Amino acid sequence: MISVPDYVVKAIGILEAAGFEAYCVGGCVRDSLLGREPNDWDVCTSATPDEMKEVFADFRTLDVGAKHGTVTVIVDRNPLEITTYRTDGEYSSHRRPISVSFIRDLSGDLSRRDFTINAICCDKKGAVTDMFGGTEDIENMLIRCVGDPCDRFEEDALRIMRALRFSSVLGFDIEDSTAEAIFKKMHLLEYVSVERIFSELKKLLCGKDATNVLLKFKDVFASIMPEITPCFGFDQHNVHHCYDVWEHIARSVGCSRQDERIRLAMLFHDIGKPAMARFDEDGSGHFKGHQIKSAEMLTEILDRFRSDNATLRYVRELVIEHDNRIPVARKNIKRFMAKHDFDFFMDYLEVRRADTMAQSDYMKEEKLSELEQLALIAVEVNNQNCCLKLTDLAVDGKDMISLGMSGRQIGAMLQKLLDLVVDDKLENDRTVLLEYAKERFR
Repeated sequence: MISVPDYVVKAIGILEAAGFEAYCVGGCVRDSLLGREPNDWDVCTSATPDEMKEVFADFRTLDVGAKHGTVTVIVDRNPLEITTYRTDGEYSSHRRPISVSFIRDLSGDLSRRDFTINAICCDKKGAVTDMFGGTEDIENMLIRCVGDPCDRFEEDALRIMRALRFSSVLGFDIEDSTAEAIFKKMHLLEYVSVERIFSELKKLLCGKDATNVLLKFKDVFASIMPEITPCFGFDQHNVHHCYDVWEHIARSVGCSRQDERIRLAMLFHDIGKPAMARFDEDGSGHFKGHQIKSAEMLTEILDRFRSDNATLRYVRELVIEHDNRIPVARKNIKRFMAKHDFDFFMDYLEVRRADTMAQSDYMKEEKLSELEQLALIAVEVNNQNCCLKLTDLAVDGKDMISLGMSGRQIGAMLQKLLDLVVDDKLENDRTVLLEYAKERFR
């Protein structure tokens, strides 16, 4: 039995008292059966939008989605979306129904939904109604379309990305006929807005089973990012690598923290390798400059996906820096942190760790040990509030002016002082810095 929140029980009870059916439906039921806390609750009902507004006349209602059958009712300060049973008419551009028809039959409403795990409902007491085997698919950890999968993807091509996302996030396999339909209909993704595709991609990448999805459905990802195609089957011929470029990428995604920017960086960090590959006479592969090429390619892809600028810049910088092998020395770490900051440095280490975990066993322990040493020193530097930025210096531009400097001299001297402090060659002490600056300016 599912535990339904009091405000939802109240709303369903009001609808039933007025003579209508009402059930919790969709993701809230699915997540409850999975033992997860639902983000929100949705209700479906036999009442039309006009009938709902009459039933809830004493409640605040919002009917922004009323033409599609949805009325939002505020119950005990909780917004609750209640949607009329409906069937969809013809779909436009493989994305949205041109029209909807309100019906009184629950089975007709559930039959139009995307996946069986999302077509389960329960009453106010938590008793489950499952007409399409969704509970069994949850038990068997399967993503399966309701009805004919080709029809479902023809109706709304975004369902292709949703299927991959659910598979990744839930760790479910995609049922054979549904998987076959995904490959058959993946070209329909061109009808879906890049914003929606990118939104699903980011959620998918942060799933616990992202690696398997990226490997099994690589052709689907190539349909939205053709730039990755050369990575498929590209043997690196390098002692540090035991996988082709795409499998290395996919495995590195799964080895990283489930953070959107980190996982985007892992997805793109090596996509420039095939273009930059060079081979010695003995066949050994080298990829000098691949991080710059990868950054160029990801910029084009994320621009196309209309990524926000902050995400694009951060991911690009992580990719540019990911092959930067910083020697384990305090001054090198301070210089890196002065260029970026502590949080970026820790993310950089996370990217390098995931990259290493997806490589061969050759020197893996040594590489991981080195990253641990870098992290320990970085934490120490951060805890000591070391001077890393011009604003951290014990002197400023006014002090330089008092010594007789002007224009570019001021900035140049401050930068020189910062470099010396970062390298532990000068103490960040006002007297010490002023004395140094005074002597050099004479």
